[in-house]
Amino acid sequence: MKIAAGASAWVEVPATSANLGPGFDSLGLALGLTDEVQVEARGDAVVVEVEGEGADELPRDESHLVVRSLRAALDAAGCAQPAGLRLRCRNRLPHGRGLGSSASAAVAGVLAARGLLRNEDTVDRVGALDDATALRVATALEGHPDNAAAALLGGLTIAWSEGGDAVAVRVDPHPELAPVVLVPPNRLSTRTARAALPAMVPHADAAFNAARSALLVEALSRRPDLLLAATEDRLHQRQRGPAMPTTLALVDGLRSHGLAAVVSGAGPSVLVLSTATELADVTRTAAGCAPHGWRVLTPGIARRGAQQLP
Repeated sequence: MKIAAGASAWVEVPATSANLGPGFDSLGLALGLTDEVQVEARGDAVVVEVEGEGADELPRDESHLVVRSLRAALDAAGCAQPAGLRLRCRNRLPHGRGLGSSASAAVAGVLAARGLLRNEDTVDRVGALDDATALRVATALEGHPDNAAAALLGGLTIAWSEGGDAVAVRVDPHPELAPVVLVPPNRLSTRTARAALPAMVPHADAAFNAARSALLVEALSRRPDLLLAATEDRLHQRQRGPAMPTTLALVDGLRSHGLAAVVSGAGPSVLVLSTATELADVTRTAAGCAPHGWRVLTPGIARRGAQQLP
């Protein structure tokens, strides 16, 4: 099976926030801020156009993450690789800020591969790139499934490893749930943030987070009044403080106002989990607490996740 010249796809993938406080490497929430990727099988070379975030620094060849993900997905589907590809990337997701930009790029590549296959009469091949396979391919490139699962499935996701493969389920967030995101001007690499984590944690802290993670699923899906208690963490946020002291100070300040604030992913952005009823007040408080240069966003929740555009 080979992708015909001229086959094309257009996909949209949301930003995500992972961990959500206690749900380290397992919980993810899709946010209503998206990247778009258009791809066409064309020519005999790879051409990548990027506008928006990362336009001056992202690679324009085979090393681009969307290209690598697309090719890995076609391999998984047993499809021959097109020699040439043309990508147009419209990037709105902040990079290096804990909002899942790399996971979204990996998911975009898999969805683009699925779209190219749909140009052909290959229902069986498209089936080979079902959501379970898409998550495995994206996770293999990303390293862990929490962001990838939320980007792929939308809403609230719980991800874990089973037999060495990434697996995830989607949970409907409460209809009133409304996130606020505070984005700093500086970046922090996931590698740097992870390097700050200890190799072992006390049993009491692990038990504390297990209870809070379970409570958080209930709070996000049915009981938003429990969000402040449910977002407490002892495993990773405080330990990363030296790498992002301004972020931790902001989380502490927001929580002192009774807001369910957490580090978004590996940071340094901050996520506040609120409700639509309280959103205006929470946004004002967040803006008042945010340091100079930080942006305050109210993106909403992406309930559908990654999707093909017409």
